[in-house]
Amino acid sequence: MPSVEKIRSAALAALRNAGVSDVNAEIQLSLLLEAELRGVASHGLLRLPRVVDRIANGATNPATTGKHVWRGDALLEVDGEQGLGPVVAMAALDEVSLRAEKTGVATAAIRNCDHLGMLAWYAEHIAGKGQVLIALTVSEALVHPWGGRRAMLGTNPIAIGIPADPHPFVFDMATSLVSMGKIHDYANRREPIPGDWALDADGNPTTNASAAKFGAIAPFGGAKGYALGLAFELLVTSLAGSAIGPDVKGTLDAHNPCNKGDLFIVLKPANGMATVISRFMEDIRNSEPSDPTSPVRIPGDRALHTRAQRLNQEIQLADEVWTRIQILAEKNQPSAERGDQ
Repeated sequence: MPSVEKIRSAALAALRNAGVSDVNAEIQLSLLLEAELRGVASHGLLRLPRVVDRIANGATNPATTGKHVWRGDALLEVDGEQGLGPVVAMAALDEVSLRAEKTGVATAAIRNCDHLGMLAWYAEHIAGKGQVLIALTVSEALVHPWGGRRAMLGTNPIAIGIPADPHPFVFDMATSLVSMGKIHDYANRREPIPGDWALDADGNPTTNASAAKFGAIAPFGGAKGYALGLAFELLVTSLAGSAIGPDVKGTLDAHNPCNKGDLFIVLKPANGMATVISRFMEDIRNSEPSDPTSPVRIPGDRALHTRAQRLNQEIQLADEVWTRIQILAEKNQPSAERGDQ
């Protein structure tokens, strides 16, 4: 398996071959590599070939950072102009972060930019600056309603970042039982999925990851998870002015312009609360576990531990993913595959 530096070099070459500037390539790769290091392969480097394909097909503009218009003192409207998701999102976040220092809260409502990837990356960025972030995004219809058999909703994740020491509190969770990217990762590794994860194209439960790619994912938590995912989709769409439900395109393929919405809410916390939050989280970590062999963790602890381990090791990429990245690093060529969120 390749080292982190070897992967980084090949992935940057692939993006540069596709016409991405050094600055934008670094932003895009930083997101994908962080996901890989933290053990979130579903949002990691398996997505890189599709990024390249979308650029080659004219579905993505690798140069833009989006068009910004303030709809009010604290609400930034962003037309992503089909830009790379992390590039457009970070430009918007930088602007609302500055505004939130004056207004106490500022929101970026984004439409028409590509897949954002792992929301925890953005939450950690803002929390690391001493601000709170609530992030929401929408995907193509991948999740069936509770009691339904057809994909009607996105996976619609939420992330929350809160300043703390030595690391910010970062919570990142989809409202689907799993991500479609995770199903793709299982398919790439030719491994079966649990029977409650997804339905096939005919609306029947399946353990075949390849069949699940063309079906529907279950909402997490039954009816409650379904309701939460629906609420998030309605909230994001109403503020971003973006497409909704089965009308959302461009997060599953290499050809359609992306028309989903994203929402970032940045808030200025009360003075001194990072210390209070940090102490409380340590109290939780030090609380008595139900299993003496398994300590109590805070959300994000496991990912940070995985990252520390993988930084000096080889990353276990699926052979297919690593082969495709190496080919793209040598010469840009199509390699599209369906899948997202």
